[in-house]
Amino acid sequence: MQGVETILNVLGSVALLLWGVRMVRTGLTRAFGATLRRAIAACSRNRFTAFAGGLAVTGLLQSSTATALLLSSFAGRGLIPLSIALAVMLGADVGTTIAAQVLSFDLAWVSPLLIGAGVIAFLSSEQDRSRHLGRVAIGLGLMLLSLKLLGHATEPLRASPSFMAALQGLQNEYVIAVILATLATWFVHSSLSVVLLVMSFAGGGIVEPKLALALVIGANVGGALAPYMAQAGAEVEARRVPLANLITRGLMAIAVLPFLEPVLQVLTILDPSATRLAVNFHTAFNLAVAIVFLPLTDVVAALCVRLLPAKPRLDDPGKPRHLDPNVLDSPAEALGCALRETLNLGDRVADMLRKTMDVFERNDPKAVKAIEAADDAVDRLYEAIKLYLIQTSRNELGEEDGKRYVEILTFTTNLEHVGDIVDKNLMELAAKKIRNRYAFSPEGTAELRAFHARVLENLQLALNVFTTRDITLARRLVAEKTAMREAESRAADSHFARLREGRAESIETSSIHMDVIRDFKRINGHLTSVAYPILEAAGELADTRLKEAQPLMRAPVGS
Repeated sequence: MQGVETILNVLGSVALLLWGVRMVRTGLTRAFGATLRRAIAACSRNRFTAFAGGLAVTGLLQSSTATALLLSSFAGRGLIPLSIALAVMLGADVGTTIAAQVLSFDLAWVSPLLIGAGVIAFLSSEQDRSRHLGRVAIGLGLMLLSLKLLGHATEPLRASPSFMAALQGLQNEYVIAVILATLATWFVHSSLSVVLLVMSFAGGGIVEPKLALALVIGANVGGALAPYMAQAGAEVEARRVPLANLITRGLMAIAVLPFLEPVLQVLTILDPSATRLAVNFHTAFNLAVAIVFLPLTDVVAALCVRLLPAKPRLDDPGKPRHLDPNVLDSPAEALGCALRETLNLGDRVADMLRKTMDVFERNDPKAVKAIEAADDAVDRLYEAIKLYLIQTSRNELGEEDGKRYVEILTFTTNLEHVGDIVDKNLMELAAKKIRNRYAFSPEGTAELRAFHARVLENLQLALNVFTTRDITLARRLVAEKTAMREAESRAADSHFARLREGRAESIETSSIHMDVIRDFKRINGHLTSVAYPILEAAGELADTRLKEAQPLMRAPVGS
């Protein structure tokens, strides 16, 4: 049972370390995510400023994986050249060693101060940025605490014959050690955590120095492998950035591995401490990668283009364009991405609705099929937005972000319902009209065309209300609901008048004509709903449309 308890203590300490790293990264991303992204964009003028920008940003985030995914997103959208993105990554790889250097010193006494200050900031402040900075402080405190716990948890391992025998089997198998550390780092997605674990083992005498260096090499290769695997399903342009980073680290690992002994001798002269050896090598390895490959970024970029050539692009209207998975840790930015994609969805639905009247007037069966295919694309786009919003909501949303999340989800759902009405209802009516070779009367066609044009205008107005949240536009959209109800009444009266006149076209198409007007009105109702939360928040809505009930007159007693 003592062995089981030791293993559980080690696993718990490692899990606490991973959680602390995540809290620091997510806290900084949510507090300064947009600022950090702008900083990377501003530093991307040449490879040297790009290197400095990557070093600074990742020195704060302490996650080269997060920086790699961010750069992949930029490169995938053509916002940054591949060679410049690689220069940023070289700086990011050096920047991620800063925390390892700081945490290699005995700072356990700072841990309770950071955790206490972080908890106070998180619980006492209503401002999102203060709460996120509190999260960062808690994360740093947990990292320091986990290293202390890890040191205590690994002490019994030195007295375990079976564990030490297993490590002895790796003492001269440095290639296997690199592979194991690579897989471990890929699994936990944090080279910092693995390097700190190796540092703890080396400081406790559990692993000998050369093996520690081999494990650090594996941690660096695994740190480059994780973002490449994470981008496996992305566009080719987005995958080239993590591939370039993986190539540079992999080549340096192959070059350094045969020379561990002389490298160890040089590092021992600088600092003989077993704890510091692993961390200093981690920094030296990444500095060497930067020195060697910073002048060769164009060469590596060209190699990546040859290894991952661009594929012919097929325009898929159901594929999202703006849902960046790399900003999910920053709810405000993720909601901005969802908003832009919702506008794209609105444009798709507007195109479907725009073509609807042409189908009724031209009796074109091919157009019916085209609109049905467009609705399939709308459904896929809606599912992508909904899933993205659900992923965003897993983070802690502030009050304003929470309201915007509900507004976006509600409006996308209503747009999807509009697409379904066009596809399932209006196109079914159009197919019936085509099958039976019916024709609307000229007056009926004019009424439907006017009704259709008004709904299209309201769709554009609804998209503007959704984007701007303007109260004046919202009031105008709600007023249109009443106007549409009156227009429906006038259209019905005109249609019934034609029926009384015995017009053959009106008699044949009576049910289709009225159903089309009813569906246009339903579409308008879905669009109008976007204005109500805005008006309600501004206090512009009445509690009820009902008149106040009149009190009942009581009959006289004894009557």
